[in-house]
Amino acid sequence: MRVALHTKVRADRVEEYEAAHREVPAELTAAIRAAGATSWTIWRSGTDLFHVLECDDYARLLAELEKLPVNVAWQARMAELLDVVHDYSGDGADAGLPVVWELP
Repeated sequence: MRVALHTKVRADRVEEYEAAHREVPAELTAAIRAAGATSWTIWRSGTDLFHVLECDDYARLLAELEKLPVNVAWQARMAELLDVVHDYSGDGADAGLPVVWELP
């Protein structure tokens, strides 16, 4: 399944956010893959962040990562940089952007 998300970085933390993503811990990327993600891309337009990820089951991915120590630490770091964060709770599975149109 493909999931699109929208988050927002704080205007004064853009450089720090991008720097952090150049050094995502290998343990975290391995955990994301183990939870079923096959790809995850983030684009930035000003302070708006748009994520597209492909995974087997988004709700399962969130459940597996929600309390994982490496993800908890990463999300705490991101919470310092973001105005709108990625929701890893059970409700977060419904936070994906709805598809409006796809090229047939």
